[in-house]
Amino acid sequence: MSSDRFPLGQFTVHRVGFGAMQLPGPGVFGPPRDHGAAIEVLRHAVQAGVDHIDTAQYYGPNVANQLIREALHPYPDNLALVSKLGARRDDTGAWLPIERPADLRADLERNLETLGVDRLAAVNLRVMEGERADALFDEQLDVMIAARDEGLIGGIGLSSITLEHLTRALDRTEIVCVQNPYNLVDRSSQPVLDETARRGVAFVPFFPLGSAFVADNPVLGNAIVTQAAEDLGHTPAQIALAWTLGVAPNVLLIPGTSSVGHLKENLAVADIELDASLRERLDAVI
Repeated sequence: MSSDRFPLGQFTVHRVGFGAMQLPGPGVFGPPRDHGAAIEVLRHAVQAGVDHIDTAQYYGPNVANQLIREALHPYPDNLALVSKLGARRDDTGAWLPIERPADLRADLERNLETLGVDRLAAVNLRVMEGERADALFDEQLDVMIAARDEGLIGGIGLSSITLEHLTRALDRTEIVCVQNPYNLVDRSSQPVLDETARRGVAFVPFFPLGSAFVADNPVLGNAIVTQAAEDLGHTPAQIALAWTLGVAPNVLLIPGTSSVGHLKENLAVADIELDASLRERLDAVI
């Protein structure tokens, strides 16, 4: 198998995909600033070879999925569409948990309807914080297993989880991917990444360039990153993404953007090689 691809359920995808989170308006809420640009970036991504798109019904809400359908339906056979369950938005844009199994199932069906598909490549169960969410984990996993067994999803993923969540889930069923925060300065999910690598499960880091919801970015502003970008003729984002891609062979990137120019820069990281000395200095950032 080529090192630029990795299994994602029944698909084998390029290790640099596309995340739809930045397609809706500010705060991942409401319509995009430029509808035409959002459609263009999606079409350009697929034309450039992207075969893994990550989305969620609560991006907008509804907006990201509607844009994906408008831009790309009918979808290429090799396109792995992956969504998430476990959260919703209220009228003010606040992020709220979906807890009841029936509500999770209803949200899955909304994803399928909005995207215009009978089956998704994978769906991630996003585990919200708190003791109640942890207590509901097994019930929610039941919903995911039933949906997979009915053929509505090709594989089960997990998001924002602990190592204990992962091992509990793997004791019950196959897991095809995990989405957790991970970047140069936040490696709190390292135990989860290590376990997924050991078991051959795709690890999909979100916020690989730092949180999209903070003003000061400790990843892109890191002195080693900025100096390396200058020395190599790349952007700081490209250096940070290339480092993340090289952490383990099961890492799948889903950088998001609403700009074709940024999309091209993101896709180019698959061809950026960081030498051992630079990787060592970046590894030592924390």
